[in-house]
Amino acid sequence: MIKIYRKTATIKAEQFDGSDEMVNRYGLIDCGGHIVDDLHVDNMCFIPTLEGRMKINRHDWIATGIKGEHWAISDDVFKKTYAELPVIPENVAYIIKQAKKGDYKLGWVFNATYLGLWRVSVGNWIRTHADTVARAWLDGYVVEEDK
Repeated sequence: MIKIYRKTATIKAEQFDGSDEMVNRYGLIDCGGHIVDDLHVDNMCFIPTLEGRMKINRHDWIATGIKGEHWAISDDVFKKTYAELPVIPENVAYIIKQAKKGDYKLGWVFNATYLGLWRVSVGNWIRTHADTVARAWLDGYVVEEDK
């Protein structure tokens, strides 16, 4: 029987712009213009991966895995497969962290919000960003930087 799976690991990714800085940072090789036809030059390189060299074009994405390994993902596949982690305030991140540490469920966080257990500003943020809180609970999050 075929089962449906979702990705559970987060990655870091950066869109390849063809710059020398990125070429050097990721150890890209054989970079430069490759003639595609009489009018076009393909700005491609090769990125070393765990499985060998992999072609990467400008606007593709360079992904970094949990062990620091890199691989290329075409722009169209990347946009269909990955989404940025939600950005949440530090005080909401604290609630999520403490609730998970205490083995509470997400429903408890929302219930506590509607019961007024959090500061008003925190409760208001959770209520108005409920989908973001749920996504942060499930997938992870980034804490917003102080303004």
